Amino acid sequence: MLVKILKWFLGILSGLLLLLIVGLLITDNAYILKAVRVTYLTGHKTAFLEDYKYFDNRIISKGEAQPWPKSTSYNTASVTPVLDSIHKANQSVAYLIIRHDSLWFEKYYHGYDDKSLSNSFSMAKSITAALLGKALELGYIRDINEKVKKYIPDLKGPYADELTIRDLVTMRSGLLWDERYYSPFSITTKAYFYNNLSKAMLELPIASPPDRQFKYQSGDTQLLAMVLSKALPTTLSDFLSEHFWKPMGAEVDALWQYSPKDGIEKAYCCIASNAKDFARFGKLYSHLGRWNGKQLLDSTYIKQSIVPAADDSPEYGYGWWIGEFKGKKTITMNGHLGQYVISIPEDKLIIVRLGHQNDKKGMSNPQGAFYQYIEQAYAMLNQSNK
Repeated sequence: MLVKILKWFLGILSGLLLLLIVGLLITDNAYILKAVRVTYLTGHKTAFLEDYKYFDNRIISKGEAQPWPKSTSYNTASVTPVLDSIHKANQSVAYLIIRHDSLWFEKYYHGYDDKSLSNSFSMAKSITAALLGKALELGYIRDINEKVKKYIPDLKGPYADELTIRDLVTMRSGLLWDERYYSPFSITTKAYFYNNLSKAMLELPIASPPDRQFKYQSGDTQLLAMVLSKALPTTLSDFLSEHFWKPMGAEVDALWQYSPKDGIEKAYCCIASNAKDFARFGKLYSHLGRWNGKQLLDSTYIKQSIVPAADDSPEYGYGWWIGEFKGKKTITMNGHLGQYVISIPEDKLIIVRLGHQNDKKGMSNPQGAFYQYIEQAYAMLNQSNK
């Protein structure tokens, strides 16, 4: 009798599961199945550092490598106890200090090394903003204030006609978007796992007047990628390789996830690279676009990128976060789970931290991990100077 009841129960359960799968397929929500398989069934609750292995990727090809020169004080300092405890608590995989354009300190954890790839997450937004700057410089896009509908005529919503490219790079679009990373039903999750990203984006309206309010949302950067894909003569990955990855001397080929049906890169996230190559963008922006004597990106564009785009968003420019540490300006690439490239131009300092977790205390909280990645870097520098 017990065996019959068990078989009956398993049969009912299998039937319900089949109905659920069919329902997801019929309602165009099959991406949820991939989300479950890639995250929960691999022991995670959200996107993770090595999830690029589960997606389609384009190669961002390197050219002739330009290894970071090593400081005469390279790795002579020790990680402070405070920093060590933060690395352990947040499962850091890489921590770098670059001073005067030379590698001053590097350390890796959890089996990672200086060539290990990991997901940039939203640090890719800063890189996509650099691509926009280059597209403007080369004339592929005539003006940052051009209307988006010139490139995406199917964009919908009551305010779609008003939307400009600048609204996208400054997060002021008015797009109807749900920036939740842990909900399987948010558009952020759908965009991450859906196989036709452009289709998903065109389902969303520009529901509010653009350039009225700052609202950080990944969809703005993805719409910017759609503009770039229409304007550029090549893929975003190849454009990044040709104009930045190769001339900056990246040491490793990188990968950029893309959605297979429309072939567009997931520009709001998902460049897989390593700490030392991500750091190159910190150097590029600190030097206002100049790289070892060659101007790779227009200095005027960078100056506009690293100042507040509007009064209501003093923390955000063109895809870069703007802050202050003890009176010194910081410009930061910032990604999910605490991926950071932090530049302090006044001191010619770049700090890179990559890892599995983030403490969510905010970028200005002195007790938070972000603030301490900077604070403890200075403590290490002072330790070395004694």
